[in-house]
Amino acid sequence: MSEPPLKAAIIPVTPLQQNCTLLWCTATMRGAFVDPGGDLPRLKAAATQAGVTIEKILLTHGHIDHCGGAGILAEELGVPIEGPHEADIYWISRLADDGAKYGIAGRSFEPSRWLADGDQASVGELTFDVRHCPGHTPGHVVFHHPESRFALVGDVLFRGSVGRWDFPHGDQQQLIRSITTRLWPMGDDTAFVPGHGPMSTFGHERRTNPFVGDAALAA
Repeated sequence: MSEPPLKAAIIPVTPLQQNCTLLWCTATMRGAFVDPGGDLPRLKAAATQAGVTIEKILLTHGHIDHCGGAGILAEELGVPIEGPHEADIYWISRLADDGAKYGIAGRSFEPSRWLADGDQASVGELTFDVRHCPGHTPGHVVFHHPESRFALVGDVLFRGSVGRWDFPHGDQQQLIRSITTRLWPMGDDTAFVPGHGPMSTFGHERRTNPFVGDAALAA
């Protein structure tokens, strides 16, 4: 059997057990870290072990457990940061303060490129579609690789739950709209990596999710 074009390894980081994803293109063995919130030595060791050359960092949103270590890691590896959407500048500017609160090393940074809805991000020969999915944070983005039926959704959606909206600039209605209008059209058979906890598929969540499942929203 031929190798899939995309491979991914989930590495939970920080005391908040945030799912950092090591993604790579099997044709080139070039990859990216998605949401490297902390535990940087562990992340670098994972890339080395997989034989992957990291070419960039991708970020879904500006919360400390997702991007506290991004600026430090980008500097150490000499790679650019892409994402999130510029609306999350509020969160990125507070990383040092939030880090002190959660016991996570946090440092503010300026991404090489802010991402907007409809943009694309490349990793090796792979191309990811970028969707802006506000609600958990105003600048949250999701990365979708249609050919692999695979998405990285950060804290928008979880197996059996959804992202919190009670943080500053969170919005419940906006979150539900993001999920139903931007994630569901990616297809029921699309598997996704959430920001915390186990993977799921959009179809499973439409059938069973108590917050945004079809039955819950029809009630």
